[in-house]
Amino acid sequence: MKKRLIPLLAVLTLIQTSLAFADMGNGKNLYSQRCAVCHGADIKGTGPLARKSTPPTPDLTTAAFKKRLNDYPGVIVSSIILRPSGSLIPKTLRENAVKIPPHAWTINDLRDLNQYMSGLISKK
Repeated sequence: MKKRLIPLLAVLTLIQTSLAFADMGNGKNLYSQRCAVCHGADIKGTGPLARKSTPPTPDLTTAAFKKRLNDYPGVIVSSIILRPSGSLIPKTLRENAVKIPPHAWTINDLRDLNQYMSGLISKK
């Protein structure tokens, strides 16, 4: 039992340490460049393209989304990776002649953006 506990504790420590080192500046920069066009600076779905997609961009400060974030802390990252509604985001950008350059996401980028957005959501 003791031999199994040590690797588990090491992994948990690495995860906690990783979150502690989140770069909020990087998270804010990624959000501003890649997300705010739809979600808005206030994260409430008020960006210039928010109502130009079907369905419209959601308000991430609602109680329902806060509960979802609490129940599933990875929901922001999974939304980035899985791109809900298939091609909704690229289609909306294309139809509105908005070009966002491709980005090679790193684990640190995903961590930073998740921490930045979670902070914004919890403040609202």
